[in-house]
Amino acid sequence: MAYTDIDKSTEYFNTKLYTGTEVSGNSITGIGFQPDWIWIKNRTDATNHNLYDSVRGGNGTSHYFLKSNVTNVEGTNTSSLLTIDSDGFTLGDGNEVNGSGDNMVSWNWLAGGTASSNTDGSITSNVSANTTSGFSIVSYTGNSTSGATVGHGLGVEPSFFVCKGRDIAKGWLCYHKSLGATKGIILDETTDAGTTSIYFNNTAPTSSVFSMGNDDKLNQSGNSYIAYCFAEKKGFSKFGSYTGNGSTDGPFIYTGFKPAFVIIKCTSTITNWLMRDNKRDPFNESTTPLAPNVTAGESSFSTSLNEVDILSNGFKLRDSYVDQNQSGATYIYMAFAENPFVTSTGIPACAR
Repeated sequence: MAYTDIDKSTEYFNTKLYTGTEVSGNSITGIGFQPDWIWIKNRTDATNHNLYDSVRGGNGTSHYFLKSNVTNVEGTNTSSLLTIDSDGFTLGDGNEVNGSGDNMVSWNWLAGGTASSNTDGSITSNVSANTTSGFSIVSYTGNSTSGATVGHGLGVEPSFFVCKGRDIAKGWLCYHKSLGATKGIILDETTDAGTTSIYFNNTAPTSSVFSMGNDDKLNQSGNSYIAYCFAEKKGFSKFGSYTGNGSTDGPFIYTGFKPAFVIIKCTSTITNWLMRDNKRDPFNESTTPLAPNVTAGESSFSTSLNEVDILSNGFKLRDSYVDQNQSGATYIYMAFAENPFVTSTGIPACAR
């Protein structure tokens, strides 16, 4: 049986749906904790994804944002996210985060609050880490040295992390354990996984640090970077891969929990990334993904080509669409729990 140390997943990750007002000061509550990483997307309109975190903070009037679908440098304005609050956040009047009458979604993670200095690596980092849920936010300055290391604060080897330059217009570089340290994949692109030593120096992360080559996406001298790091936690998070079969009776992916949030990407051919959650699609089949690499709203994705069943212990593909189930193609995924398959006290999860 799949037991867990986290019986209430919403204490560490939660999806929040809300309706935009286009009025500055719109307060979004009900997340259940003070979020350290906030990812917002307008579901109705074709707009940028907006990502904020407590480590980068803000300029006193609003928080710094990055956008997962573009390579742009970090920015801030009073039309964006104004404050991170004890049970949510407060928004400015911008359409990307608060469009009038628009359906909005935010995905929210709890890290460790205020960051602290970490000297585990050859580069000193500032880290906000939650070792219970296996999530940390890491800020550091690059030095262009192959073999440089950065402390991540998780205490165990990360299964996935994504790095983005804050003041350099380069892509979002991802490490995934199923690809290994010889390959990387870019969150803002449709490209397949690339093999090169300049990403992670062909060195797998350890329980204390991740290693870097000299690629400017994560390690250019003098530039500031942010990394979001995840360790796999039984009953709460899972990072793995599967092979598509091109059938409406697609592969079943065992996670050990009922997923609340899933991201999928094909690593062997050109496709969009796909992300789905249990709040926008509370019933099977789940048919309305969003894609972190494009601005498209939900209506741009065909419901007949993006069918997934969310189950008590994993998810199952229900179509042959290239973005998630092409025959013979390889896919990676990251998933977070709504409920563990079996709690620490032996209570099983219910199906949808």
